[in-house]
Amino acid sequence: MYFESSNLLKNLPEQFFVQLSLKVHDYVRKGVDVINLGQGNPDQPTPSHIVKAMQRAVENPAYHKYSPFRGQKFLKEAVCTFYEREYGVTLDPDKEVAILFGGKAGLVEIPPCLLNSGDTVLVPDPGYPDYWSGVALANAKMEMMPLLQENHFLPDYDALSEEVKQKAKLMFLNYPNNPTGATATKEFFQETVNLATKYEICVVHDFAYGAIGFDGVKPPSFLQVNGAKDVGIEIYTLSKTYNMAGWRIAFAVGNESVISAINLLQDHLYVSVFSAVQEAAKVALTESQSCVHELVCMYESRRNVFMEAIHEIGWKAEAPKGSFFAWLPVPKGYTSLDFANLLLEEVHVAVAPGRGFGDYGEGFVRVGLLTEEKRIREAVKRIESLNLFKNS
Repeated sequence: MYFESSNLLKNLPEQFFVQLSLKVHDYVRKGVDVINLGQGNPDQPTPSHIVKAMQRAVENPAYHKYSPFRGQKFLKEAVCTFYEREYGVTLDPDKEVAILFGGKAGLVEIPPCLLNSGDTVLVPDPGYPDYWSGVALANAKMEMMPLLQENHFLPDYDALSEEVKQKAKLMFLNYPNNPTGATATKEFFQETVNLATKYEICVVHDFAYGAIGFDGVKPPSFLQVNGAKDVGIEIYTLSKTYNMAGWRIAFAVGNESVISAINLLQDHLYVSVFSAVQEAAKVALTESQSCVHELVCMYESRRNVFMEAIHEIGWKAEAPKGSFFAWLPVPKGYTSLDFANLLLEEVHVAVAPGRGFGDYGEGFVRVGLLTEEKRIREAVKRIESLNLFKNS
């Protein structure tokens, strides 16, 4: 007997990268040496002091029971300590912190928490595709904010019509940015707060790559700007900062009413994250941050190796200012998907086609710097063999 899926599931956006991932796995299964620069999965292990904290916590019989609804108080206090130390932002652990089952879950949960059918959401293009999933679950409407190279991949709020700004109820932002590697300034965030205040728009800042800034510049938190907590929240995941992607632990901080809405929805979906994971997360946030410094230095070194290598073969692109991604124009005559397929099929290098991140991602591919420098150099050497670029 076949049971048909609901209209809700049918209306979810297609997962663009599933087919690319399957194609990569097909090559790997056949024994082909694929250099996978298309993924966003950190390649380093979780720091040992965090793993040891988890090992100890697992043995605590108190943690074998259901975790408290809305998370452990000690983790919420650790989040507050982290934000005060790193950004000078003061938070109330009881009212301004929500524990999440990974950043993705929080991002997808937000639209159903705040929107009604037909409401308008401002979404960056290119941007993280799971923003679209949450909008679809809320049966809301997306208005895209183009991220253009000439505007440093920041949205131009003046380009939005007055009608769109009046209708908008929610806005997604993400800096350091996936996929472009761009960063934002406090001045831009202040402009965002001013817009959100005027039009009563809730801002959701996806701060997944918050720790990863280059050239001595620390990416600012949206909440560092005056008035930010009045108009929105920030979602921070431990996946990237501490290589804890598989642990599924993150948090939302900021506006009390939004945090309350997230907690209410999660009350109906979950109990809470396994308390041993929460204790390990507390250790990550509050103990030595030397592992974070070392990680950022490693990504910056990989970035420098990659950018130097592609410039040597004539592939011109701007170096990312943050995240672990590079955003590169495709050669003339190719679409982003055609170029990605060519690299995979001819030289066995996987990259992510920009079209998968939105209409304005067309003409670019995303490269993840998530393999060792030797493999990065080898990938560029393979691409050079195609003779698609010429030194200027």
